Amino acid sequence: QSAWIVGGVMIGVAVVVFISALVIGLQGNTIRRTLGAQAHIVAKPIDPVVRPQLRDENRVAQTQAAPRKLTTIENWQQVMATFEAMPGIVAVSPMASGAGLALRGEARSAVTVFGIDLARYDRIVDLRDKLVGGALRLEPGDVMLGAELAKDLGATVGDRVTISDGGIGAGTSVNASAGGEQYRIAGLIDPGNRDLSRRAVYLPLHTAQSFLGIAGAVTSIDLRVQDVFAADKTAASLARVAPLNVESWMQTNGQLLSALDAQTMATGMIRVFVSIVVMLGIASVLVVAVVQKTREIGILRAMGASRGQMTRVFLLQGALVGLLGSLLGAVLSVVLATGFGFFVHGADGKPLFPIE
Repeated sequence: QSAWIVGGVMIGVAVVVFISALVIGLQGNTIRRTLGAQAHIVAKPIDPVVRPQLRDENRVAQTQAAPRKLTTIENWQQVMATFEAMPGIVAVSPMASGAGLALRGEARSAVTVFGIDLARYDRIVDLRDKLVGGALRLEPGDVMLGAELAKDLGATVGDRVTISDGGIGAGTSVNASAGGEQYRIAGLIDPGNRDLSRRAVYLPLHTAQSFLGIAGAVTSIDLRVQDVFAADKTAASLARVAPLNVESWMQTNGQLLSALDAQTMATGMIRVFVSIVVMLGIASVLVVAVVQKTREIGILRAMGASRGQMTRVFLLQGALVGLLGSLLGAVLSVVLATGFGFFVHGADGKPLFPIE
């Protein structure tokens, strides 16, 4: 009986520990991948509101927003200094981004140009860890491309690529004089998102400002926070000190957070019910043990043993069964986690995610 119940406790504890570790590792990996290519908080200019115009008392004119240039932050240095002084902020980086066209030979791809301060931006998304070729360098005349974009263009490190503002018509010869500038590819970046890798072009901040026609301004300010799950509260605090549209990753990935919450709740229910099964198993064995030892209990009571002493005997038995089963279950859970990491691999041949 003792061996069977210890085995039951061992399996129950192993299941609880393994599933908990698996879900925590999965959620941590999901959040790391989600935040690996984006800032925790992004501050952007507030979009202008187009208001209808009254023509007379009974009729409202239909007003349509006119085409406009990129909305920018002019006093971004002052805003950055204010943000850096806020508690919980780890890193702040300016960004000048906009649409463009990458061209090489006959190949052309629509891209998003990211003008960055490399030293600051590396602290936001850890570009160094995502470098798959070349060097992490953005000197004047340099460009870093997404790895998938480089494949589409048939380019590699050291090649030259033309970045245009998109005003080149079809059939026009592709060269620097046709509305674009040539840059030397210094490095290739794999941000972990194929769509982003297929359109990402990283230029020095000043170069991108000139390219986008927003000299001296930026389109957004990216921030990294110490506690990713407090990003919403931090974003609200930042919005109170600067007249900007401040949005956290929790707002832009609301569906992901809902899925993680549901997963956590389901895991909690599994843990509760498995624990209840284990406790009922121990209790059933103790009940049987008490029934089987009725004569011995009577003899001990006749010799002067108190009711409390007899109760403690069986409580001690239950505690030893639970302790031994839990220790063996913890060892089994380590074996399960190690086996999962060894046998289950992703497309790149590496473990899907770490299990601690």
